Amino acid sequence: MDFVLNAPVLGHVGLFAAAFLAATIFPFQSELVLVGLLVAEPSHWPTLLLAASVGNTLGSLVNWLLGRFIERFRDRRWFPVKPKDYERVERWYARWGIWSLLFAWLPFGGDALTVVAGALRTPLLPFVVLVGVGKTARYAVLVAATLGWLA
Repeated sequence: MDFVLNAPVLGHVGLFAAAFLAATIFPFQSELVLVGLLVAEPSHWPTLLLAASVGNTLGSLVNWLLGRFIERFRDRRWFPVKPKDYERVERWYARWGIWSLLFAWLPFGGDALTVVAGALRTPLLPFVVLVGVGKTARYAVLVAATLGWLA
């Protein structure tokens, strides 16, 4: 069986890329891409959910890695996060602990939270599990709402 790059495959790859970028420090939205693909092919919802969830979780892993290695540059002028914003997220993370990673999908603070998790040396496996659960739940709600709207 030959692998063919047809529209559904390209759509899934595009969604994966959009979700990956949306989870990194780059401003990007993957929700519209997901909804558009669901409208075009509602029966593909399981694989679209998987592509979005895996891409978004791996994008957060990039942030975790950035946090692990960029912490030493926090006092530099070019550091991408303002000190007060970084400290606010750090306090929030210290207060709520590792469970706060379930909210890494939030549009404001979610990306910073994953960077802080890396900087504070959160172990990789719990990080991936909690971030993955939160991000998959968010996309699952979006899928359910879109399919309900289409019905």
